[in-house]
Amino acid sequence: MFETHVHADHLSRARELAKQTDATLLLPPQQRVRFPFQTIADGDRVSLGSASITAMHTPGHTNESTSFVVNEAAVFTGDTLFINGVGRPDLHADLEAARQRARALFLSLTHLQQLRPEIIVLPAHASEPIAFDGHPVAARLGDVTTWLSGWMASESAFVERVTSNLPATPPNFGRIVDLNEAGEFPTGDPTELEAGANRCAMR
Repeated sequence: MFETHVHADHLSRARELAKQTDATLLLPPQQRVRFPFQTIADGDRVSLGSASITAMHTPGHTNESTSFVVNEAAVFTGDTLFINGVGRPDLHADLEAARQRARALFLSLTHLQQLRPEIIVLPAHASEPIAFDGHPVAARLGDVTTWLSGWMASESAFVERVTSNLPATPPNFGRIVDLNEAGEFPTGDPTELEAGANRCAMR
């Protein structure tokens, strides 16, 4: 079982799901979480049946953010790259740290764009509310690259764009991060913690 990063906008169910299914939980290298996990680092490859999954370190949204390339046909990008937005770099970071992460994000997006244009981008979620219409949240990398080109003219312009006019932080994100780092899940209904629009994306 793979996690792309430590989430700030929703509670992770990965640890409990791994326990219930006797699966191994794979996380990118970091010093944030306080529970046992197996590390999957940049370039590591895991085979699952006919699927070959390769880790690609794509920091920026968080320092540990990692994308997973499946059979060179699809890439799970977490909150690094959405189909019409990019991950915000400022959560749990001051302005200078946010700018450093934005520079890392620029390089990560450059790296992702080197994959085949036919590869399907599968982000962790949408960057805006979506209809429950049965259609996947996915797009060809070539199509994503087309709209992203306006963001990628230069590193300095990109950093300015993603660190200015930031949206409000996700509701309860501090509490959510603390729980995800501890690997704990609160008792009762988690709706109150997780309610509200996704605010991990810049559009």
